[in-house]
Amino acid sequence: MVNKIHVSAIVNGEPVEFLCEPQQSLLECLRDILGLTGTKNGCNDGNCGACSVLLDGRLVNSCLVLGVEAQGRRITTIEGLADWPGLHPIQQSFVEQDGLQCGYCTPGMIIAAKALLDREPNPSEQRIREWMAGNLCRCTGYDKIVRAIRAAAERLYPAEVGRKE
Repeated sequence: MVNKIHVSAIVNGEPVEFLCEPQQSLLECLRDILGLTGTKNGCNDGNCGACSVLLDGRLVNSCLVLGVEAQGRRITTIEGLADWPGLHPIQQSFVEQDGLQCGYCTPGMIIAAKALLDREPNPSEQRIREWMAGNLCRCTGYDKIVRAIRAAAERLYPAEVGRKE
């Protein structure tokens, strides 16, 4: 019998506690234990980015992080971005710029975009494409995703984006 481990963390700004098995991924803990199903299970080996979350502000593939590693950490999922009843500016930009089709990769894309814009308020198109390379989308050609991220940057950091690159 496997002993479950008690984990305390801050998820989307709220303190949470849960029990998980030592080998359970953070992705499994988020989805199956905490019921946060916005984070998607794509490849389960760190190649697609569908499970992207912020762990202490750092972009990670939650399928590659153990749930026990969340102890004492801050986790932000797609559910933690929206300021209900409205959308986060990045989410709104994805909608307005048609930066999604089937939507399966969208939560990971939006989390990755947030991580980028938190670090670089005015990224170039090339930088956006480089940063988003870890997120696979089988439906779009990425152009609308890049436009959505640029639009979000303009919305979030108008003074920065107005300056020359």
